[in-house]
Amino acid sequence: MVIKVFVATSSGSIAIRKKQQEVVGFLEANKIDFKELDIAGDEDNRRWMRENVPGEKKPQNGIPLPPQIFNEEQYCGDFDSFFSAKEENIIYSFLGLAPPPGSKVAKSPEEASSLPNGDVVGEAESTAEGTEKAEESGESEAQGEGAEGAGELPESPEKVAADVTKEGAEGEAEEEEAEAGEEEDS
Repeated sequence: MVIKVFVATSSGSIAIRKKQQEVVGFLEANKIDFKELDIAGDEDNRRWMRENVPGEKKPQNGIPLPPQIFNEEQYCGDFDSFFSAKEENIIYSFLGLAPPPGSKVAKSPEEASSLPNGDVVGEAESTAEGTEKAEESGESEAQGEGAEGAGELPESPEKVAADVTKEGAEGEAEEEEAEAGEEEDS
């Protein structure tokens, strides 16, 4: 499947040239195979493009302006529909292509709410809160000593991160108090 982009290389319109450059640049940057077909220098390309743009997609004067985008003979759309698809992150479906592996394609809310490690966004936060509450009550230290004695794994990364954050906040508070004391002495 080859994407065909119909352009006018000798267009006098700056707006048309910018739109053409944006489409072509985007396809090149994303390594999407395409063929650029000039309608200014090739009457056959111009005729084919005009005949294959669906009637409801043609402007009022009946002459579609470039860039016009096709996937082989299947009409994809003009610049406005291309731009909308790009903004909505549905460009591959707009072009009738399968997204490449590892590409960022719009995800459903269920997929978007999960973290790369498989946790759900809300669960990670509640685990961290539970760790902090356990630390405050002293349960975590007793459990940690028992866990080390039993040959289990040491502290979780969440606990280490919480300790570091807590210590950093205490240190900052002490610095602020010292600075405030110096200002009062002056």
